[in-house]
Amino acid sequence: MTLTRRTVLGGGAAALALGPAGIAHAYQVPPEHMPVVLRLRKAYAPGEIHVDPNGFHLYWTLEDGRAIRYVVGVGRSGLYESGTFTVGRKAKWPSWTPTPAMIKRSPEQYEQYADGVPGGPTNPLGARALYLYNARGFDTALRIHGTPQPWTIARAVSNGCARLVNAHIIDLYDRVPVGTRVVLHPKRAAGA
Repeated sequence: MTLTRRTVLGGGAAALALGPAGIAHAYQVPPEHMPVVLRLRKAYAPGEIHVDPNGFHLYWTLEDGRAIRYVVGVGRSGLYESGTFTVGRKAKWPSWTPTPAMIKRSPEQYEQYADGVPGGPTNPLGARALYLYNARGFDTALRIHGTPQPWTIARAVSNGCARLVNAHIIDLYDRVPVGTRVVLHPKRAAGA
């Protein structure tokens, strides 16, 4: 895919989303939540993903000190896990199964999905998912994924994953190869 201002800024202005009652409606992504190409203050190697949970930003690093900045939702307090990972696999319209820890923490919310949810527009992982693996090559259950609830980005709402508007994860997915380095930067302590 050729990087142009139009392809980055034009994708995903409106998204078909499911409201709290499961009813599909058009959601207008606020202009400040649209991807932008910018120059980074820190030097990062091109072809990496960096997630800043404090600013709710994900950066896909480019040549010449630039990056595409996407707005993301991140893990709730106590559920966000910082560290360095690798994209171990990718999936289009992935299926989803809550982890045992999610079911234990909120059985009323997740137990009904213990057998999994097939991929599709109502799936919590949205249109695409990048699966994060640790240095030993094991799936961490952390994901960078889409969401059928685009109004939840720019907040700490997930069980630890980073979520993007579906149109934005599709754009990122097309850019990111398996094997990509991913850095989930630490959260600052409250009041810091």
